[in-house]
Amino acid sequence: MAVLDKTRSVLTLTGRVINEVVSFIVFSILDVVDFVLCYFYKVVDFFVEAEWKPCYCSSAKEAITSSGKILVSEQGESKIVCLTSSKLQLEEISDTLYTRPSLVSEVSKSTVNELKRLKPEGTVIQSCEKINKKRTVRSTFTINSTIVEMLQGKIGGQQSHPIPRWSDCDCKTCNSWASSCKETLFVRAEGPKDNMQEDVLFIHGFISSSAFWTETLFPNFSNSAKSMYRLFAIDLLGFGRSPKPTDSLYTLREHLDMIERSVLEPYKVKSFHIVAHSLGCILALALAVKHPGSVKSLTLLAPPYFPVPKGEQATQHVMRRVAPRRVWPAIAFGASIACWYEHISRTICLLICKNHRWWEFLTKLVTRNRMRTYLIEGFCCHTHNAAWHTLHNIICGTAAKMDAYLDAVRNCLKCEVTIYHGRDDELIPVECSYNVQSRIPRARVKVIEKKDHITIVVGRQEDFARELEEIWKNNRGSN
Repeated sequence: MAVLDKTRSVLTLTGRVINEVVSFIVFSILDVVDFVLCYFYKVVDFFVEAEWKPCYCSSAKEAITSSGKILVSEQGESKIVCLTSSKLQLEEISDTLYTRPSLVSEVSKSTVNELKRLKPEGTVIQSCEKINKKRTVRSTFTINSTIVEMLQGKIGGQQSHPIPRWSDCDCKTCNSWASSCKETLFVRAEGPKDNMQEDVLFIHGFISSSAFWTETLFPNFSNSAKSMYRLFAIDLLGFGRSPKPTDSLYTLREHLDMIERSVLEPYKVKSFHIVAHSLGCILALALAVKHPGSVKSLTLLAPPYFPVPKGEQATQHVMRRVAPRRVWPAIAFGASIACWYEHISRTICLLICKNHRWWEFLTKLVTRNRMRTYLIEGFCCHTHNAAWHTLHNIICGTAAKMDAYLDAVRNCLKCEVTIYHGRDDELIPVECSYNVQSRIPRARVKVIEKKDHITIVVGRQEDFARELEEIWKNNRGSN
C-alpha cells in the first residue's frame, strides 16, 4: 500500500512538472502570436474601417482635464471619471485589461525603459502635474490610451447605435437592437400576468445567455410554480440578443443599470428571488447589496470568490486564479486564452461568433438536441469587445469589492443564501463556495457529486427545478 501511494505521488509530481514545462512553452509561443496579431488587426482595421483602432497593447497616454471633459486615472488605481449628460459617474476599469505580465511584455517594457533612460532629462512629463493658467486648473494623468479613446468617443457624442465592427456578426439576432429606439436587455418573461405573487430573476454566467435557464429549468417548473411566480431570464449586456454597443466598457455599473432598466423598472418589480450562475453571481451580489430590502432569496451556482491574500493586488490575484496559464485542465486553458490574449481571443470570436449560424446548424444536425442547440447559440452570440471587457471588469475588476458585498449580504440582508457547486468543477473550484460561506455563515453549501461547471444545471434540471421551488416556498413573503 505504501509503495502504491509513493508511486502515485511520484506520478502526480511528474505530471505537474510536465504540465508546468509544457505550459511555459505553449504560453510563450502564444505571447508572440498575440503580439503579431496585434499588428495584423491594426492593419486590417485600417483598411476595412479607415482608421487605426486602439487596443490594450497601447502604451500609456496623457489625458488632460479641462472644459468639463474629465478622463482621469490615478496611477495604481483602476478608475476613470467621465462626464456624461453633465453628471459625473465613476467607471471602474480593471487594470488587468492592460497589465498582463508575459515574456513578450516584459521584454518590450525593458526595451522601452532603456530607451527612456537614454532620453535627455526634462522630456518626461510628471503624472498629476498641476498647471494653473488663467484660473483654469489642468491636471495631466497617464492612463491607457484605449480607455481614453473609448471614453472620448462616448463623451463626444457618437451615434447612439455604433456600427458593428467588421469582425462582429451583424445578423438580425445579434444586431436587431440597433434598429429599435429602446436600449434594453433581451428579457424572456414567463408566468401569470394577473394574480402573480412572486418574481424571480435569473442571471447567466460568462459567454452564455438566457437559454441557459429557459431551455433547462423553465420547462421543468411545476404548474403551480408557473402560476405563482413570474420568471425573468435576461441576456446580459453584450450577450445573446441583448445590445452589444462597440463603445461600451461593460463595467459593473453598466450591467446593473441595464438589469434595472430592463426588468425592475418596466415590470414594476418590488421584491424578487435571484438565481445566478458563475460570473452572474457577482452581479447578483452587487444587485442584492444595491436593493437590500427587495431580495427574498439568493441562490448562487459556482460563485467565483477568491479571497485576496494580504499585500497582493486583488485584480491580478483573481486573474491568475481564474486563468492560471496552464494547458491542463482544458477549461483552464480556455479561460487563460480568453483572459490573457486580447487578439487571440478576438480571432476565436471572429471564427466562432461571426459564423455562429453555421455552428448552430451543425450542432442541430449532429446532436438533434434542442437544448444543446440553444446553449451553443448562447455561447456564440457575443462580441469580442463585450466578452473581453466583461471578463476583466466584472470577474477581475470586482475582486477588491467582493468582501464588502458578502459582508453586506451577511449584515444587511435577511434573505436565505443557498450555494450550489459541482464537485468536478475545474474552472471555479469548490473551495470558492466554502469561501463565501466563511463570510456568510448562514449560507448553505450543497456540493453535487459528479457534476461540473455546466452540468450543475444541464442534465439535472428537473431536480434543480424542484429544489428552487422549495427555496422560494420557504422564503415566500419574506424580505
